[in-house]
Amino acid sequence: MANENGERPAIWVGYGKLLKLFRERAGLTQQQLAESVDYSYELVASVEQGRRPAKAAFTEAVESVLDADGTLRTLQPQVELAKFPAFFQNFALLETEAVSRFSYDPLLIPGLLQTEEYARGLLEAHYPPLDDEAVEQHVSARMARQALLTRKKPPLALAFVIEEAALRRAAGVASVMKGQLEGLRDCGQLRNVDVQIMPTTRPTHSGLNGGPMVFLETSDHRQAVYLESHGISTLVFDRARVSELSLCYGMLRARALSTEDSAALIDRLAGEL
Repeated sequence: MANENGERPAIWVGYGKLLKLFRERAGLTQQQLAESVDYSYELVASVEQGRRPAKAAFTEAVESVLDADGTLRTLQPQVELAKFPAFFQNFALLETEAVSRFSYDPLLIPGLLQTEEYARGLLEAHYPPLDDEAVEQHVSARMARQALLTRKKPPLALAFVIEEAALRRAAGVASVMKGQLEGLRDCGQLRNVDVQIMPTTRPTHSGLNGGPMVFLETSDHRQAVYLESHGISTLVFDRARVSELSLCYGMLRARALSTEDSAALIDRLAGEL
């Protein structure tokens, strides 16, 4: 998958060159390596050429066979990061360092809570259209990112305020949306996750003056707000602006349904499908 400039991500190209170097040092052909790690020849060739990213399981397999001494494993996080659109990568990296993450989502179920089918439906509606490989790469990256929900060290505290309208906008057939709502309810039952729904019966609230926003705090107490619209993103670190937006978010949480009432609403909407 090429980036928006039609180029392969540099980290994928670099990983591929190192893979080829270690393979040739081991005296193996691409076919022999593929057979050794139980992957296809086409996949090995694509990874070496930087056309496809290596997945973590592939990296672990070739590390063992090629005695790469952790070199490829060290590159894996950057390989994963390059699956995301360029405008999203700085945020995704900061997100991995966060100890708390609070967000407001007015239009869609947030990526961290999306099912695979729902995410694919959204990506297939992208315009200009994405090719099949790009859709699958983005879905894979989004699903891998959800490991943050159950991360142990350090655990991540998450809070989501989601507009009711996002729960009613289908991304595919009814069964996809039903599965998404059931998945959303299950995520809300995690001890480190709060899900609150902003009902459409609230006539006005502070979120109507802006769009989606994500608040992050890292282990060294750096705070940032991420704002995004139409593939254009901003990371805000200015303390005065972060404080102002935090007050806005506090009002949103106060106006939204409680977690218990939110879960009941999600169950009711799922039952209607």
